[in-house]
Amino acid sequence: FTMSRRRILSAIVVAATNSFRSAAFLVPHKTANFSTQLKLSSDGPFPSKMGAGHGPFPYLCVFDLDACFWDQEMYTLSKICDSSNVVKGDLNGRGEGVVGVMSGRSKISLHMGSLIALQNHYDNKFDDMKVCFASSADTPLAEKIGRSALKLLEVVPGVSVWDLVVGRDWDGEDINQIGRQPPLSSNKAATHFPILRELTKVPYDRMLFFDDCQWGDHCGMVEARCKESESGRGPTTVRTPYGLGREEWAEGLSKYAKNIKNEMNV
Repeated sequence: FTMSRRRILSAIVVAATNSFRSAAFLVPHKTANFSTQLKLSSDGPFPSKMGAGHGPFPYLCVFDLDACFWDQEMYTLSKICDSSNVVKGDLNGRGEGVVGVMSGRSKISLHMGSLIALQNHYDNKFDDMKVCFASSADTPLAEKIGRSALKLLEVVPGVSVWDLVVGRDWDGEDINQIGRQPPLSSNKAATHFPILRELTKVPYDRMLFFDDCQWGDHCGMVEARCKESESGRGPTTVRTPYGLGREEWAEGLSKYAKNIKNEMNV
């Protein structure tokens, strides 16, 4: 979508917040437990230093993909991405790597806030935080295009988004929720987040969620429906109608920390 079209869609959403369009990634074959330790071999591509941040940080950061994490909508694309058609460029000062992947004539690229978030996560600035995706993908082809892009786009040279999120955070298990085929639905609050809650064992109130909310107020629905009985709170959420920028990423961390500190002071 063009920026002008996104602005139009955002205005439509304000007038009709009950317009639905969400989805999630495929359900994995086995359950992952949040207590699983990160794979941080000194011989591997990941830094070994932990606890470099000043939190409190979320236990789980969940990103919507289309028009939030990256700049395209997968349902508008028709070609699965492959390594023969990537775009190289500067990875935010970390060296040259894959900054774009082509699906036909369309280039898929991360928004700057997304790249900064994952580079900070790669550097272990958020203690034991893990990352996953819960995003809109209307068709099985859209799901495949999304996963193929995640496997090619790089966080730092030689380390893809998939390497970091699936390989390091979840020990190679794909817990991401992309798609709307059963048991998923178009309502992330009804299916995607309950599934993530069960798979990861992370309480809702220890999650941070980013979504563009152009096709419905997914942030509001998740906050309202997915709550912990003890605290009465759900995930901290941030709307990103123009994509996840630096400001939105910083806002999410600040908002989450404030929510936790307020909870502790009650």
